[in-house]
Amino acid sequence: MTNFIPIFPLGIVVYPEEQLNLHIFEPRYKQLIRECIAEQKPFGIPAVINNKIVEYGTLVDVVRVEKSYESGELDVVTRGIKVFRILEVIKSIPEKLYSGAIVNYPENHFTSNERLQKQVLQALRELHHLLQVNKNFVKGDDDLLSYDIAHHAGLSLHEEYEVLHLFQELQRLEYLKRHLLKVVPVMAEMERLKDRVNLNGHFRNLSAGDI
Repeated sequence: MTNFIPIFPLGIVVYPEEQLNLHIFEPRYKQLIRECIAEQKPFGIPAVINNKIVEYGTLVDVVRVEKSYESGELDVVTRGIKVFRILEVIKSIPEKLYSGAIVNYPENHFTSNERLQKQVLQALRELHHLLQVNKNFVKGDDDLLSYDIAHHAGLSLHEEYEVLHLFQELQRLEYLKRHLLKVVPVMAEMERLKDRVNLNGHFRNLSAGDI
């Protein structure tokens, strides 16, 4: 299916089902959001990487207005729906301050693999332990998808975007697994290095063993 959507380009990657809180202050996006609320229609958030709108983004719905300011600014809660691919950006729309795009929606497959998903979660939690951060997911482990995990895996913006345009859940999980298996040993070595640095200057019980 191909259609026209208003777009709100941002320097982030948004995933399907993700909740995103936005503070709307620019006149063009105040107009966009108010029209989407009034007409109950979604809008698109394409990622901006290196100051360029890239090919893929995520269609989102406005879930609710959290706060409306006297200035016309808004705090809104949005939710990701599905990934789109931009066919053409429409920069000028009559009587609109915002831009739009002609998009289609690539078929996305969510068939997972229990063993692979558990490997990814185990590596993710090892990373969080090393970083001394505590992440609690709303969903239970069995229900977690790559999209739920990706923002918590220490990916760069470019890497998050690469995950966005993988359209098989198995591909996305494999990508996260490779990333985590590369990052976790590096972080573990940094922790060991930090421990060695901290020991310097302290009294230690040292032994060379039975030589």
